[in-house]
Amino acid sequence: MVRGAWDVARVALVALLAWPSVVGAQDTVRVESGVRIGITYTPGSRPGIAVVAPAAAVFDSVRAMVARDLDYSDRFEVVERLPDTAALRLGAVRAATYVVMVDTAGTGASAVALRLIEVATNRSLMRRQLPLQAVGTTAWRGAVHAASDEIVRAAMGTPGIAATSLLFVQGGRLMRIDADGANGTVVRSAGRPALSPAWSPDGRWIAYTAFVRSGQPIVLQELATGRRAVVPTTEYGLNITPEFSPDGRRLAFAHGTEAGTDVYVYDVERGCCVQRLTAGRFSDNLSPTWSPDGQRLAFISSRARSPQLYVMAADGTGQEVLGRFDFGATGPTAGPAWSPDGQAIAFQRDVDGTPQVFVLDLATRAVRQITGSGRNEDPTWAPDGRHLAFASTRGGARDLWVVDLETGRLRQLTSGGGARLPAWSPRLSLSEEHRE
Repeated sequence: MVRGAWDVARVALVALLAWPSVVGAQDTVRVESGVRIGITYTPGSRPGIAVVAPAAAVFDSVRAMVARDLDYSDRFEVVERLPDTAALRLGAVRAATYVVMVDTAGTGASAVALRLIEVATNRSLMRRQLPLQAVGTTAWRGAVHAASDEIVRAAMGTPGIAATSLLFVQGGRLMRIDADGANGTVVRSAGRPALSPAWSPDGRWIAYTAFVRSGQPIVLQELATGRRAVVPTTEYGLNITPEFSPDGRRLAFAHGTEAGTDVYVYDVERGCCVQRLTAGRFSDNLSPTWSPDGQRLAFISSRARSPQLYVMAADGTGQEVLGRFDFGATGPTAGPAWSPDGQAIAFQRDVDGTPQVFVLDLATRAVRQITGSGRNEDPTWAPDGRHLAFASTRGGARDLWVVDLETGRLRQLTSGGGARLPAWSPRLSLSEEHRE
């Protein structure tokens, strides 16, 4: 029955694929108040894309996930759901530049096939098969997300962000959520509360601060197995804000005592050798973030009294102010995050006593304020370099939100309040999608 219905739909769709694409579809993206992107976005400038599937639960589930992933990539105008073949005959696809067809793969119906078609040329740009054995599991969701990212790559040249996750802290616990806001889980940690989660570049390990009886160490934890190691420090104190180097061989973090806080680097590859990079007497140096080439570190320092954004070489030399604040207009700076393309650094800065998210363009040193509604802090970049996640009270409670820096589109990622310190993962392979 399913196969017969889809054969009818296929005939209608193939006829439509020969029709010219209609340019100028109406933009339905809302630009929320309190986001300041500083660009003019032309409605309809993004290509339209439709996702069609036969009438069966598994196909509709895949269709819904893929359509949502493509929508959240912010690269397309997603054509509204096509409920039946009549909608196809009425020309609902004509607003689309691309169509994603969801179908069974082969006569055995043991897999779902996704195919991306360019409407104007009727050319197939990509095909991916998904096994049906594990429908609904985390691995299945990961496979669908990965396929969505490949659709984005085939159409636009670079992949999407569907096959990514975010770590964050809520109620002292480490939490994990997919980039579409679904599949939230607790990550068992070495101690509670846990703070400052960070991802290794291969997505296999995380680092975080654990509050245990013996102190507040930095813990390295393998996600798949739960195996843990502790970063050794030579003296008692607070260890916070870890971040892996782009090659995963080093871990920068801040170690604080009553005399102040400084940035250190630990050799993860060798499992030893903690090196101190700053020497601020009775000042705080913390929140290190690596440049994508691993040659520099940006960090926050209070050596000039109010915390400001600094930069230094990876060996600690050449320390200098990177982004000064405007006295009387803005206040202390915190939470820097270097963009994946190396061209910008996001951070939070107080405006009238309330933290807001800013982005510093490294080429021009121009600083752009991104948010303006509620408290907005702890920015973290998606691997595509165009999306930022951050903690915000704009909805009343403190939850995670995502903004697309190209269009200003804003969406809420978590609900329930209490979310903070998000860390966006790299793109994850299926083997890295294991959940405890």
